[in-house]
Amino acid sequence: MATFVLVHGAWSGAHGFRHVRRLLRAAGHDVYTPSLTGLGERVHLASPLVGLGTHVRDVVNCVLFEDLRDIVLLGYSYGGFVVTGALEHIADHVRELVYLDAFVPGDGETVLSHVHGEGRPAITLAEDWQVVGPARAFDDPAETAWMMPRRVPQPRGCFTEPVQLSRPIEAYPFGRTYIKASHDTGPEPGGAAFWRAARMAAASPAWNYFEIAGNHLLPSNQPDAVVSLLRCIAGE
Repeated sequence: MATFVLVHGAWSGAHGFRHVRRLLRAAGHDVYTPSLTGLGERVHLASPLVGLGTHVRDVVNCVLFEDLRDIVLLGYSYGGFVVTGALEHIADHVRELVYLDAFVPGDGETVLSHVHGEGRPAITLAEDWQVVGPARAFDDPAETAWMMPRRVPQPRGCFTEPVQLSRPIEAYPFGRTYIKASHDTGPEPGGAAFWRAARMAAASPAWNYFEIAGNHLLPSNQPDAVVSLLRCIAGE
């Protein structure tokens, strides 16, 4: 059975993967879903000092302290930046790298550069160190009622700190997969960047590419479809 490390998106936490986690564990897999510092149940640790590097270290330490090897490492949405940055430290622990409707950055890029369609914008300081996320409408009203009170502001440094990647993702020996939410056509923050990444992966022989019929909120709205693909990627 496979070992999965699932990295959540912005303004969320490990609880965002609770449906996917349950289904994977029921199938016999080991699943780790670290909550990034200042988010989810770790919201009490939020501060202006938290940035992308903090979140990279959260994931790296999860893998190293648990001694996880041959893992399927997945980044969802903002989590794509986090798993990319983690490669500098744990690439030799990764069997398959999966981006789930996520950013796929290059060295020196930031979340804001991807959202605004630029390469490497100047980083500016702001008085407000927290960014409030957009409202979400999940397919199931009960899911909306459960998830929305658990969405918290995210430290701005997560979006302005550049990712560090010493070589292109395609240069690593592990497999690469991009999973796109095919019905995501609305004004999702980063939506255009997700489609750019999807087109890149679909056209590259170095990537596997799949689509799931749904909007960006795949872990909550389409957990069965996500798990079905992940089990396939893991070799089941």
